[in-house]
Amino acid sequence: MEHQVTPSGIAYTTGGAGPGLLLLVHGMGANGAVWRPMLETITWPGRWVAPDLRGHGRSLAQPPFSYGVHAADLATVVAEFPADEVVVVGHSFGGVLGAVLAGDLFQVPVRSVLAVGVKLEWSEEDVAGARRVAGRPPKVFDTEAEAADFALRLAGLGGLASADDPVAATTATDGGFRAALDPRALSVVGPDVRALLRSSRAPLHLAAGADDPMVTADAMRSVDPEARVIGSAGHNVHWERPDEVWRLVPSG
Repeated sequence: MEHQVTPSGIAYTTGGAGPGLLLLVHGMGANGAVWRPMLETITWPGRWVAPDLRGHGRSLAQPPFSYGVHAADLATVVAEFPADEVVVVGHSFGGVLGAVLAGDLFQVPVRSVLAVGVKLEWSEEDVAGARRVAGRPPKVFDTEAEAADFALRLAGLGGLASADDPVAATTATDGGFRAALDPRALSVVGPDVRALLRSSRAPLHLAAGADDPMVTADAMRSVDPEARVIGSAGHNVHWERPDEVWRLVPSG
């Protein structure tokens, strides 16, 4: 396992070997370490890469934060590898980015996209709430442990991961510690998620946990008629039921 940073400032972790590339894209508030349970469950028959999105983890936190900019960042990560084809697995926001990356704007040879836990229905209230958070300064804590606990809540992993797990990323700042998420990253919300998903030129597959409060089977099936529901799992189904998510990923 290697930790690298692209010239443009996007940090990523990579491992494995082979011609095919598996690109793992985390959701809002998390970082590339959220894929550890999946990577520990099965061996991918090729190279894999798990970046930290702009404004998350070890990556740069420089605006603008938009779907296009994030997808362009992912394209720079893929360009680090000599891959003839790319399989994308993305969680929530990361699943939408996978679809955008597989569209016409980026010359990335995406073979398929599996998007898990994507929130398709955003009310005006949802959008306004996210933008309010994006306009606030980061919350600063006295201790790193408090900041780590907050980071887990931001990623929806409170009660699922421990505060010493790398997914609970923090950073030192004036006056203490904060979660390694730039709140301005939440300003990305607003565009039609269904339209973004449908922009994929590669086969797109949707799935979600049966107990995910952000997603319904009907909403997913308005985009993917064969969308899958995974039982006994919430929003972070890739963390809770990694083996079942793996079953939906085409082999390399």
